[in-house]
Amino acid sequence: MTKVREVMTHGVAVIDEGDTVATAARLMRDHGIGDVVVTAHEKATGILTDRDVTIRAVAEGLDPASTSVGDVATHDLVTVEADADLSDAEALMRRHDIRRLPVVEDGFAVGFLTLGDLAIAEKPASVLGEISAAPDDF
Repeated sequence: MTKVREVMTHGVAVIDEGDTVATAARLMRDHGIGDVVVTAHEKATGILTDRDVTIRAVAEGLDPASTSVGDVATHDLVTVEADADLSDAEALMRRHDIRRLPVVEDGFAVGFLTLGDLAIAEKPASVLGEISAAPDDF
């Protein structure tokens, strides 16, 4: 069986829940990513996605320069172990309607499993697989 670690995107950007949404957006831009793990006292407490920034901050008229990450992040953090079977991770993503699933090892975030990762692994010739495998233009 395929393990999550075999197809996940390695590496995680983290941001403190007290940092601003604008800081998080710049971090995402600079690293060409769409999500960051939110921490408090170095412990993962949630996730902030580019969609959270758009829907929960900007669309609501909040000032990204003064709104804290903790105010708009998703705090019901669902994770998967790196050694979990990929099929179990997929079921978890479906059950929780998650597009980006943080991957952990020994309690520390080590990467993400994304819909794009799944497409590359399972249907590389699909439109999503091809787009996800293409290099970023950042």
